[in-house]
Amino acid sequence: MKIIKRNGTEATFDISKIIIAVTKANDSVAVEYRMTPNQIRRIAENVTNNCDALGRAATVEEVQDMVEQQIMAHGAYEVAKCYIRYRYTRQLIRQSHSTDDKILSLINCENEEAKQENSNKNPVINSTQRDYMAGEVSKDLSERVLLPQDVVDAHNEGIIHFHDMDYYAQRMHNCDLVNLEDMLQNGTVITGTGIEKPHSFSTACNIATQIIAQVASNQYGGQSISLTHLAPFVNVSREKIRTDVERELELIGTEVSDETKHQLVETRLKDEIKKGVQTIQYQVVTLMTTNGQAPFVTVFMYLGEARNERERADLAMIIEEVLNQRYRGVKNESGVWVTPAFPKLIYVLEEDNIHEDSKYYYLTKLAAKVTAKRMVPDYISEKKMLELKVDKNGEGHCYTCMGCRSFLTPYVDENGKPKYYGRFNQGVVTINLPDVALSSHGDFEEFWKIFDERLELCHKALMCRHNRLKGTPSDVAPILWQHGALARLQKGETIDKLLYGGYSTISLGYAGLYECVKYMTGKSHTDPAATPFALEVMEHMNAACRKWKAQHNIDFSLYGTPLESTTYKFAKCLQKRFGIIPGITDKGYITNSYHVHVTEEINAFDKLKFEAEFQHLSPGGAISYIEVPNMQDNIEAVLQVMKFIYDNIIYAELNTKSDYCQVCGYDGEIQIEEEDGKLIWVCPNCGNKDQTKMNVARRTCGYIGTQFWNQGRTQEIKDRVLHL
Repeated sequence: MKIIKRNGTEATFDISKIIIAVTKANDSVAVEYRMTPNQIRRIAENVTNNCDALGRAATVEEVQDMVEQQIMAHGAYEVAKCYIRYRYTRQLIRQSHSTDDKILSLINCENEEAKQENSNKNPVINSTQRDYMAGEVSKDLSERVLLPQDVVDAHNEGIIHFHDMDYYAQRMHNCDLVNLEDMLQNGTVITGTGIEKPHSFSTACNIATQIIAQVASNQYGGQSISLTHLAPFVNVSREKIRTDVERELELIGTEVSDETKHQLVETRLKDEIKKGVQTIQYQVVTLMTTNGQAPFVTVFMYLGEARNERERADLAMIIEEVLNQRYRGVKNESGVWVTPAFPKLIYVLEEDNIHEDSKYYYLTKLAAKVTAKRMVPDYISEKKMLELKVDKNGEGHCYTCMGCRSFLTPYVDENGKPKYYGRFNQGVVTINLPDVALSSHGDFEEFWKIFDERLELCHKALMCRHNRLKGTPSDVAPILWQHGALARLQKGETIDKLLYGGYSTISLGYAGLYECVKYMTGKSHTDPAATPFALEVMEHMNAACRKWKAQHNIDFSLYGTPLESTTYKFAKCLQKRFGIIPGITDKGYITNSYHVHVTEEINAFDKLKFEAEFQHLSPGGAISYIEVPNMQDNIEAVLQVMKFIYDNIIYAELNTKSDYCQVCGYDGEIQIEEEDGKLIWVCPNCGNKDQTKMNVARRTCGYIGTQFWNQGRTQEIKDRVLHL
């Protein structure tokens, strides 16, 4: 059994340390208050059993809490006082150098929490370590200087989560939709070098990857680009190739029919498209940004964005090539084709591709085949978006999320035109809904009172995020604010006007709706008797966002938080505050946003239909998924799910598996097993347990992770049931 020390390193659980600590406290009190050695041994054994029952590695703080509880359970209150006093004294000493310890454990590659903090960051490499080190300094500054104490305390206790505190000291925002069209058509500047409008498709793709890398290094969330913005350059290349072909034919003195000439041009054009798409695929996978990971980029594939039939046909060729290359995958160190995490792909289901007789249905069949093997693309329903994402002009719009799930709200500019590309999100603060419920002890009147208090605390924290960005000069990130990715501001001009009036959003996140409803009603939120309460909770948060928006002229938006490491943090905090409550706090994770609990038996179509109503009530972003087995031999079933998505829900995905063991070559599902109190990944074919010698890809938060996860998230993955 393992234990997580305060600096994040992992050690073997040692019962003797509990016995020694309790014995020291015991010896320091008067004889008449002391416990017997057998009682001390019993306390240590009970704590050991409790830790083992967690099904994950306990932290030192959790173990010490259990020790306190066991001492008091034995009625040894004087001993408990001494033990608590000793803990407090040691805490004061540690606070003077806790940041130093964390940084040193990072450098020595001993920090287990850092290793599992982000499933797409390799904590061993220098760039990631540098980012984590800077993050520890930022968190230290934020907690001591920049944030109000009540916000810091609530964050540390898991009552709320102030996201990305490791970037808060800098004036950085969360995520955005890159205005690639403006940058390519009107030129841009990258690290002081002027970039003109490209004269070929492949050059446009190369410039796009440079833009992606620069944007990723100047914000901390996801970004999205649209293939539609690259489509006009297909015809640029076509005309250039046609000129070359005509020149070559003239040079060799050969005349061919117009049809033959057209075939020659289109054949070369397809090679050009293949090279351009390869550039995007491989550059994104191999580029390393300043935060130590590949750019978190989403590629949007939407035929409906094309301005004419010629551009639509060219866009279809790009989409087809992107899908073909993703189906193939990328080679790992052993030369085996595996599933990459990025770029994330989103395919829009629309009238031109959803029906068997649709013109572009062949693309939809290809997308289904790719999803079955590589987990992407994810799917957006044009039908539902046009119905539900309606601007003040009464017009519906279909557009991509920013990264994994964060959506902008509909916006109309001063000219009355809709605008999405070039907009961004200011940041996120998440409320822990199960904590609200548990704090109320099941009293509904108390629940709503505490809920409002916690929401107001989130409001205060979100205004800290907003005010931190306020006054930011455009010079801090020229690629974003001056050269077209988000704006064309002047040097020295602040970004303030982009923070108001709905141009950008700021997100109230929420987590654990299932556990919240389960505790308050005794039923899952899928139960018809409990669903109305769940919807009331959602509407209450939306009402708060509307109130804050009216108060500040800032677009507060409710967001279905993609918990990654935070799911473990929230679960541990709930256990510490309220103990182990069956069905509520008895796992190492809590449920993402509004999702049906991962252990609940429900079929794919019922799950998507049920979650659609909650997704609509998360205008700041959310995604639903279904867990499926290997579907490579059942593409027709994938297509049926896609058609259901088109008719019923804005945004959804299919979770398949895509693993590879480098030791024996096994390419089935790598399993999760418990060993010595810790969940580990094991190849079922050869027994390999070395994570460095296996490729595991799982979708956990709307995007694919490939660098493994903390114990809470790993337990959640293990607990998932199939929906199809």
